[in-house]
Amino acid sequence: MIAIGQTLPAGQVTEYVEVEGNGCSIGPNTFEVADLVKDKTIVIFGLPGAFTPTCSAKHLPGYVAQIDAFRAKGVDEVWCFAANDAFVMHAWGVQQGASGKVRMIADGSATYTKALGLELDLVARGMGMRCQRFAMVVKNGVVTALNVEAAGKFEVSSAEAVLAAL
Repeated sequence: MIAIGQTLPAGQVTEYVEVEGNGCSIGPNTFEVADLVKDKTIVIFGLPGAFTPTCSAKHLPGYVAQIDAFRAKGVDEVWCFAANDAFVMHAWGVQQGASGKVRMIADGSATYTKALGLELDLVARGMGMRCQRFAMVVKNGVVTALNVEAAGKFEVSSAEAVLAAL
């Protein structure tokens, strides 16, 4: 599992882009993680899936509501990260009012999730390979804080918990 002090592994993630520009077309675009995190402070929170109960009722809404507080603490971007495809992440972000606040980062095949060592096997529950619930602070590609939830819990990865630690 990724740890505090380590650099994020090389890899790619996908994000649905709504407006063409900056070399991006409308729709899903693939990005190198190293390029996205360079010279930035980013809070990344991961969760098992879009449109799931705790993720929709508490996890994502907390970050959307607290975006100004994160910016006031020097955070350049907040990412919602899940092993869903870019279309699903985009639709969920629109439904949750995240546009322009929280970047909805997709890892549809859980490839990057596995590189982080944060995979969660929910095959037996019909949900496939997912991401554990976590939150991390990344400064210029290096993990400076990492909180991984115990199974079935929502305590240390909330927006409030991360803000308190910043």
